[in-house]
Amino acid sequence: MLLALAEQQGIRSDVIPQIATGFCSGFSRTGGLCGAVSGAVMGIGLALGRSEPGQPVEPCYSAVQLFLQRFENEFGSLTCLSLTGCHLGTPEGQDRFKSEDRLTGCYHFAAQAARFASEAIEEQRHK
Repeated sequence: MLLALAEQQGIRSDVIPQIATGFCSGFSRTGGLCGAVSGAVMGIGLALGRSEPGQPVEPCYSAVQLFLQRFENEFGSLTCLSLTGCHLGTPEGQDRFKSEDRLTGCYHFAAQAARFASEAIEEQRHK
């Protein structure tokens, strides 16, 4: 997610997949924030975040809040555990995730997250 949004902004860096790895699978299989959501928030930060202390944070914060609202309204949650119904930090959860092909749902969450994040960035830029 972060890599896609970075590339959309014309940003290319080998460290982007590395830096985002721990955010995947609900914050490293803890059941926490969906990796697509956290990647989208980082992508919004790349597009609208401040580059030095003292610069305004409101453009980024407003876009993130809009993104989070749209994602949660669409899917009912922001956490991996709630979205997938599987705790990926357990062998049972991982087995269920695989056997029930829950990854397909994750692709849908990621696609929608990318759309919502891109829209929030554009809306903020046009304010």
